[in-house]
Amino acid sequence: MRITTNQILRNYKSNLGTSLSNLDIARTRVMTGRKFNSTAEDPANALRASVLERKYVRNQDYLNLVKDVQSFQDSQEDAAMQINNIAKHLSKQYGIEALNGTNGSLSTRQTYADAWRGSQESLLLSLNASYEGKYVFAGSDGQSVPFKLTKDANGEQVLLYRNVDVNTGNLYGEDGKIDPDPNVNTPAKSAERLKNLSEDSLYVDLGFGLNINDDFTIDSSSAFNTSLPGIKMVGFGKFDANEDGIEDPKNMILLMGKIADELEKEDFDYDRYEELLGKFDEGREGVLEVVTTLGTQTEFLTTTRDRLETNEISLATQIDNVVNIDMAEAIMNFSWAQYAYNASLKVGNQILTPSFIDFMR
Repeated sequence: MRITTNQILRNYKSNLGTSLSNLDIARTRVMTGRKFNSTAEDPANALRASVLERKYVRNQDYLNLVKDVQSFQDSQEDAAMQINNIAKHLSKQYGIEALNGTNGSLSTRQTYADAWRGSQESLLLSLNASYEGKYVFAGSDGQSVPFKLTKDANGEQVLLYRNVDVNTGNLYGEDGKIDPDPNVNTPAKSAERLKNLSEDSLYVDLGFGLNINDDFTIDSSSAFNTSLPGIKMVGFGKFDANEDGIEDPKNMILLMGKIADELEKEDFDYDRYEELLGKFDEGREGVLEVVTTLGTQTEFLTTTRDRLETNEISLATQIDNVVNIDMAEAIMNFSWAQYAYNASLKVGNQILTPSFIDFMR
C-alpha cells in the first residue's frame, strides 16, 4: 500500500491535536481538583454527583434546623425548670411555714401572702419567656404574649392564655373584655377551646419523611412537635366542687392568688389553706411531667443531630469519591501527558524523511 506524504502529515496533525487535548484535560484536572468539569465529560458520574449534592444540601438544612430546635427547646427547658424551682420553693418553704401555728398572726401571714404574690408575677414572667422573639410557651402562636393576668368586674383574678380564660374557656376580645356573643362562649365550645389550646402543635420536618394523612393533618410520627402550650404545664379548667361547693381553678397562677387571698383573711381557715396548698402541689406534678418530657425530647434531638452529622460525613465522602481527583494520580497523569506532547513535537522534526525524488537528478 502506498503511503503519501499528505497522509503522514494528516495523521501527525490529528495525533498531535489529541496529545494536546489530553495535556489540556490533565492540566485542567490538576488545577480544578475535579474529575470532570462538564456533564458531557462524564454523564453518569455527573448525574450521581448531582443527586449526592442535593442530598448533602438537604441534610445540612435538616442539621441546621435540628440545632435551632435544640436551642429553642433548651429555652423551654430552662423556663420550665425555673417554674418548677419557684413552685417547689413556695410549696416546701412558704407553704409549710405558713401552716406552722407559731406563724399565725395576720402580719406574719401578710408577709407570706406578699411572697406568694411576688412569686406569682415571677412565674408569669417565666411563662412569657421568649427565644429570638418567639414565646416558648405560646404553642403555635409564638408572636403574641401568651399569658395575661387581669381582673374581672368582681375583682377576681382572670388569667388569659391567647385571649382565652384558662379557668372557664371563655374567649376575650383584644380589648380585654369577654366576647359578648352568647354563641361564642357556650360551655361546650369553651371546653373544646381549652382542650384544643392544650393540644396545640407545631411540627417541623427533621428528615423522617414528612407524611400527610388523608384528612390533611400531619402524621405525628413523621415530624417533631416543637409546640409546648403553657396551659398544659400550669393547668387549666376547674377542680370538682368541694364540700362547700367551691370550684377551685386547676391553674397554678390562679391558685397562688387564692392562697395569697386566704393568708390575708382575718379569720384564717387552716383547712382551706391546706386544701389549696394540696391542689397547688398537684399542679406542680404537671410541671415535673413536662420537664421530664422535655428531657426525653432533648435526648431524641441529640440522637437525631448525631445521625445527621454522620450522614453529612458519609455524603461528603461519596461526593469526594465521585467528583474530586486523587491529586497524586492527577499530577502523574499530567506529567505523562506533557511528556507525550513533547515527544510528539520531537517526532514532528523527523516526519519528512528523504524520498526517491530527493535522489533524482
